[in-house]
Amino acid sequence: MTDLTIIGTGNMACGLAARAVAAGRSVQLLAHEDRAKAEALATELGGTITPGVLGDQLTGAMVIPAVYFDASRAIAEQYGDALNGKVYVDITNPVDFATFDSLSVPADSSAAEELQKVTGAKVVKAFNTTFAATLTDGTVAGHPLDVLIAGDDADAIQAVAGFASAAGLNPVVVGPQRRARQLEHMGFLHILLSASDELPAYQWNSALKVIPAA
Repeated sequence: MTDLTIIGTGNMACGLAARAVAAGRSVQLLAHEDRAKAEALATELGGTITPGVLGDQLTGAMVIPAVYFDASRAIAEQYGDALNGKVYVDITNPVDFATFDSLSVPADSSAAEELQKVTGAKVVKAFNTTFAATLTDGTVAGHPLDVLIAGDDADAIQAVAGFASAAGLNPVVVGPQRRARQLEHMGFLHILLSASDELPAYQWNSALKVIPAA
């Protein structure tokens, strides 16, 4: 068994795996098809990482698909009952890429809530407001990244918050799973800032930070 299963070998998967190594957590890293990609990333990051490929038995108590929303839903459906009781961390921003002007989920729902409909796992929203490049270091301008967390299961929330804290990040529990709706809009706005050529200071290297009063 491992502490975490991270699915994917892209930039977000790399950032999350780097934070897991920093936290001293064991990781099962599953590539979509090419096991060699998972093996190469495991070698690059060091730590306790077991490479594999999507379809392998899940060994992590916490599963983090570092993929887009539709792919995350497909993964939840693929693994079915094997996810029951596990913590399923939804990092997605379900952007409508056809218009790049809205989200693709219903206005009265969120990616996290839609995922919860198809899995017996405990779905927790987290990491959707952080960019891959900033996760690798865990800080922006000397500030630890905020990880905004929404979920309905207290133990699952604590597990995600504990991982974020051990990884040197600042967990902030914002409320129940339905608060994912607001987090996804925040994440979408952050994406729009970085995608704008008119805002060169925000090029995928910024962070959303909630600063409490002294």
